[in-house]
Amino acid sequence: MTYQQAKVARKDELAPGEMKQVKVGETEVLLARYQDDFFATAAHCTHYGAPLKDGLLHGKRIICPWHHACFDVTNGDHLEPPGCDSLPSFEVKVEGEDIIVKVPDDAPSQRMPDMQSRDKKDSQLNLIVGAGTAAQYAAEAMRSNGFRGRILMLTPELEKPYDRPNCSKEYLQGEAPDEWMPLRPAEFYEDHDIEVMHKVEVSELDVSQKQVSLTDGQTIKYDKVLLCTGGKAIKPDMPGTNLQNVFTLRSMADSKAIMEAAKQVKKVLIVGSSFIGMESAWSLNKLGCEVTVVAPEEYPFASLWGDKVGKMIQEIHAKEGINFFMGRKVEQLKGNQHVQSAVLDKGDELETELVLIGVGVKPATSYVKALTLADDGGVVVDKHFSAGQDVYAAGDIAEFTYHGRQVRIEHWRVAGQQGRIAGANMSGQSKTYDSVPFFWTAQHSIKLRYVGHVKAYDDIIFDGKVEEQEFLAYYVKEGDVKAVLGLNRDGDMLMVEELLRLKKMPSPSEIKSSEFKLKQYFNAQKQLS
Repeated sequence: MTYQQAKVARKDELAPGEMKQVKVGETEVLLARYQDDFFATAAHCTHYGAPLKDGLLHGKRIICPWHHACFDVTNGDHLEPPGCDSLPSFEVKVEGEDIIVKVPDDAPSQRMPDMQSRDKKDSQLNLIVGAGTAAQYAAEAMRSNGFRGRILMLTPELEKPYDRPNCSKEYLQGEAPDEWMPLRPAEFYEDHDIEVMHKVEVSELDVSQKQVSLTDGQTIKYDKVLLCTGGKAIKPDMPGTNLQNVFTLRSMADSKAIMEAAKQVKKVLIVGSSFIGMESAWSLNKLGCEVTVVAPEEYPFASLWGDKVGKMIQEIHAKEGINFFMGRKVEQLKGNQHVQSAVLDKGDELETELVLIGVGVKPATSYVKALTLADDGGVVVDKHFSAGQDVYAAGDIAEFTYHGRQVRIEHWRVAGQQGRIAGANMSGQSKTYDSVPFFWTAQHSIKLRYVGHVKAYDDIIFDGKVEEQEFLAYYVKEGDVKAVLGLNRDGDMLMVEELLRLKKMPSPSEIKSSEFKLKQYFNAQKQLS
């Protein structure tokens, strides 16, 4: 292997905690200083290629500016989703005041974590029920943490694990081809002896016999099992939901069917102002459809983020030509085979040729009979994501403890990290979830980012102006900030995530002070660490 090396900076150009992007030959490199040492890695996030120089270095953690993937600056290891791969790290030398980085001529942009190979003599079976992001991260964590037995993943879909959030965004808009969606290429599963059984559904989990029964009559014995079947889209109990061109959206197949149907129609009705509903409204609007949203709330996301934010989001959609009937309900869908109209609660009738129902999901756990389930159907797990009796659960169905409360969080990034932890623990580790929930949503021109978790908050403190689409919204419950929403404040949201993770958020009274500056507060906390 041949190398290039170059003098890329002087020592005094980087203070502790600072990063910059440099070049060695044709290779873009992220140079970072952690305490008194300098480290070099690939310069771009392994998820969507964001420039990590625009992110945050806090302690050893590099946080991506776009979707908050985390890496260890000292070795490039991937710490938190999204993305699966680590960053290559490069040799750094300090000669006098000069920093010199040495890079292979064929340096890759990302590095797959080390994984154990399958030992055919090891008869243990770790079964994974589901094939979403939690399943993918779990399978990789099993191999990365030394499990050499058999791994079998069961899925009702034709696809292996894929980038599900895009089903209501770029994929639905026709801008993301099929080959762009998988989390890993097909050969990955063969290379690492991870079996995937497609078009199968589990009808029952028998924990006493340690087996699952499939709807086709097969049974599969396991040694340990991970349940990560995610959510099942809710269909309201009303006439007409079985008409043609009435859809829910949960999968690539759903998204593809909606997109193909949308090409043949003009009028589209969205039932519900959920994330799926509003992202799909944006996507179908981009496809040239005349979109109408009907939902019982006064504004979209009002119960989650408050009326002020909900009104802003609705106005952005309305400016793009989307119509709204808020504070209303659909009571019936009518048509002759194909849907033709929707009857609302006050008797008025809206013409439509396609209906997308986006009123939420419920945990897909009907096959779970002998475990403790929460009131909403989630699987109750301990801090290691174990439900007992060699059964683990992760993702949308996992009811776990976060900040002293039992919660179930339907976030894609959360599911990935939970799957990674569960997979590691099924392989003999004892890891716990210490991350901060984070998700993002893209709708028209805006990209909202949300960190933390709270329901039924007591107060909202705004920093910035919602109507100008540049703000932080701090959500307060029982005297503490539990979650923060940000728009066009991406750098601030990185600091907020770290403050929440370390339990060092400012108090509501501090935030309300006219003297409060988040960056100054964050830097002061760094000095105290």
